[in-house]
Amino acid sequence: MIRRTPLLLAAAGAFALGLGTAQADIPIAVVGPMTGPYAAFGGQMKAGAEQAVADINKQGGVLGQKLVLEIGDDACDPKQAVAVANQMAAKGVKLVAGHFCSGSSIPASDVYAEENIVQISPASTNPKLTEQGRKNVFRTCGRDDQQGFVAGNYIADNFVGKIIAVVHDKQAYSQGLADETKKQLNKRGVQEVLYETITPGEKDYSALVSKLKSAGVDVLYYGGYHTEAGLIVRQMREQGMKTVLISGDALVTDEFWSITGPLGEGTLMTFSPDPRKNPVAADVVAAFRAKKIEPEGYTLYTYGAIQAWADAVNKSKSLETDKAIAALHAGTFETVLGPIGFDAKGDVTAPGYVFYEWKGGKYDYVK
Repeated sequence: MIRRTPLLLAAAGAFALGLGTAQADIPIAVVGPMTGPYAAFGGQMKAGAEQAVADINKQGGVLGQKLVLEIGDDACDPKQAVAVANQMAAKGVKLVAGHFCSGSSIPASDVYAEENIVQISPASTNPKLTEQGRKNVFRTCGRDDQQGFVAGNYIADNFVGKIIAVVHDKQAYSQGLADETKKQLNKRGVQEVLYETITPGEKDYSALVSKLKSAGVDVLYYGGYHTEAGLIVRQMREQGMKTVLISGDALVTDEFWSITGPLGEGTLMTFSPDPRKNPVAADVVAAFRAKKIEPEGYTLYTYGAIQAWADAVNKSKSLETDKAIAALHAGTFETVLGPIGFDAKGDVTAPGYVFYEWKGGKYDYVK
């Protein structure tokens, strides 16, 4: 994917020689939406990566060498994601913790596969990412088919006889999540009354809300991100609707509540078990909070991605990518997420999805 100029090859050679000395630095990267409508998640990833690098370096680094963190901004745009992936490859990074949006991770994975760079996404849940058969691709989060299975069963079990609608914003993550949830609902004998799409980034979803109201929808399953979900909730309440909004892991940011305020009360979502509640993460969580950073959402999933890679490299006793990949596939790693490993596809072997509810400006497990 990158054109190797003589100057670039010379620089790469000098870098490789530099790795032979004890003083060399090891470049790794975190890539996500540092700007744009989903920048809150990029902020989570950046915070997690910076703390992981600081902690690993404090403990002696990787193979006795310090990590240096590169930060890439893809704005959740597929074309920008490919451009940033090429930039990171040119910088010689050994690991990319990213991307966030599946629509960015999937095209960027072409670059990482060609350049033989380990990619561990803390957040991209579309099954296609790990179904492509690439040995270098991993994720510390779950998959949409797992999440949709849990969501579909929850709705079927807890909203018997209610009128259901399914909506998504046409992005890779969003459609995958909505379709997997619909698939499980239909398997359970529940047929949605509406299946609709919206355009992300708009401010007025009143046309959709009016259609939901006319259909008497009791439960709206929304595949998408917190910005649009928050606006839809607000606009439903403004039309006097009590419809319950249920969504996925892209609502795990306090920005959702900043959009909805108390109108977001009772919104439900699926997400992996909250690592902040895991005793093994207590010291790291305390370190974040001492800096006035709340390690919500994907903060610790990014931290854990870097932890797992660093442990794999140390276990393999080599910075060679193929040896790190083999170690990642073979090992179990003690992380802030608890002990994790990866299956043959690169999917994490860890507990699956659970339900959360927004209450009083915070999200917590459904009791």
